[in-house]
Amino acid sequence: MATPQSDPIVEALQEYTSCDVSDALIKLKFRNGGFLSGLTMWSPERQDGSTKIVGPAYTVEYARLDDPRPKYPTHYIDSVPAGAVVFVSCPPKIPNAVYGGLMSTRAKASGAVGSVIDGRFRDVQEQRDLGYPIFARDVGTAPPAELLKVVGVNVPVKLQTDEQDMTIRPGDYLIGDINGVVVLPKELAEQAIPLMAKQVEADSKMAVAIAGGMSFTEASKMYRT
Repeated sequence: MATPQSDPIVEALQEYTSCDVSDALIKLKFRNGGFLSGLTMWSPERQDGSTKIVGPAYTVEYARLDDPRPKYPTHYIDSVPAGAVVFVSCPPKIPNAVYGGLMSTRAKASGAVGSVIDGRFRDVQEQRDLGYPIFARDVGTAPPAELLKVVGVNVPVKLQTDEQDMTIRPGDYLIGDINGVVVLPKELAEQAIPLMAKQVEADSKMAVAIAGGMSFTEASKMYRT
């Protein structure tokens, strides 16, 4: 397996949940706290356990076959950097899966920390047997080639939902856990981490005070202002 170069941002983010990241991004006025709606954990367990992924995004864009852009000339999975989170974007309303077990086998061998599929994936048990983290919209059984082609790798991609207007760019940090998936824009990372530390410390003190009988309102005034 390839070994990623140390990234101090990734190391710092290991201490925090996706909710902590969102809290900090709300303070920085980044929309929706970076939350990417509809993407939940499917492997190694279905919305259970302590699995967490943190890493820079390696993006893949699928498009319908009638899209005028040419098909990407090589297979994206052979260029995944160590330490990356693979983010695969699929057009909406596609019943076919765009990602499968062999993709995770290759990604894991390359040192990727997990994959986020903005669409359907397949080979659920194979993914779980690998112990490889997968976050996705849903599952499917059919491969994508009859409907789709890859048109871009390491390009900005839009989240495929009508709930949000959110873009994931190569190198933006992705954080995924049981709460969901958050994108942390790379230019905000150094500002966000100290805010997370402050919020977590305040919330820990609030929790102790509330457990001891203090009201939420009183504890909030004491520790959050």
